[in-house]
Amino acid sequence: MGKVYAELDERLRQFIARQSVFFVATAPCLTADGDGGHVNVSPKGYRDTFAILGPRQVAYLDLTGSGAETIAHVRQNGQITIMFCSFGRQAKILRLYGDGRIVVPGAPEWDELAANFPASGFGSSKASQRAIIVVDVDRIADSCGYAVPMMELVEERDVLVRHDEKKSPAELAAYRIEKNSFSIDGLPALSPDLAATQP
Repeated sequence: MGKVYAELDERLRQFIARQSVFFVATAPCLTADGDGGHVNVSPKGYRDTFAILGPRQVAYLDLTGSGAETIAHVRQNGQITIMFCSFGRQAKILRLYGDGRIVVPGAPEWDELAANFPASGFGSSKASQRAIIVVDVDRIADSCGYAVPMMELVEERDVLVRHDEKKSPAELAAYRIEKNSFSIDGLPALSPDLAATQP
């Protein structure tokens, strides 16, 4: 049976550390009544891109992507859910609901937040880092996950890192301006000046 937790205790922290992927869900509000556009769910890889900052605060490195739905939605209304799902022998789903904010390279908090992520691994490639999403968690809940299949991780892909490292800073900035300035519903995501910022 599912349980609600007051904070991320040691057992939950260990569960999070074992997961090789997590999922992020957001949704826009396009009218005063709260009607929205396209709900977005994004898978996030690389274990070294997620950090627990405190009992009810987490953050993750947001890497280069072909869109910027999460950034646009969080900028607009802050609402975000992060889900960890075990594909191992222990069946479990853990959801972190909260209020997020975007920190971009060059922001006063960037260096302090970036220090929470390891200096090795795919996520440490500075070329790929376009933002850090910080989430103040207001609900922590698990569920059984009994219908989730057991699967084994073969390896993490390095395609994103290789893709970004082939581009010059100017080329990467141009790509982000083209692909990451607005959501598919037309909400501002990374503005051209933010999209062009390099860590």
